[in-house]
Amino acid sequence: MGDGSSASYIHMVHHLIEKCIIFKMSKEECMETLSRHANIKPVITSTVWNELEKENKEFFEAYAESQNNDRHDRMSEQETSQMIRKLISDNEDPPSSRTSSSSSSRNIRPTT
Repeated sequence: MGDGSSASYIHMVHHLIEKCIIFKMSKEECMETLSRHANIKPVITSTVWNELEKENKEFFEAYAESQNNDRHDRMSEQETSQMIRKLISDNEDPPSSRTSSSSSSRNIRPTT
């Protein structure tokens, strides 16, 4: 590659990394995605990412913190499934309990 095409290639990788960041990908996820979908070697993505980190320390520090917070906030697929099952089972009252609770609420009168 000549200097012009090398610069153009690096600029393209830079642009694709920015797209990965918009989608909140980690460096590793970005490397894997660009390797798989854009045929860019992970070492190239890693090198460009590292240079971007050097040039934009404050941004990448905040981004890393955001990534860590997001990981703590995300539930695993298994935890999500368990929570959904629990919510569904909590909302499935037996018909007899629904009838008795609704009839008892009709018998309650406010006191004056």
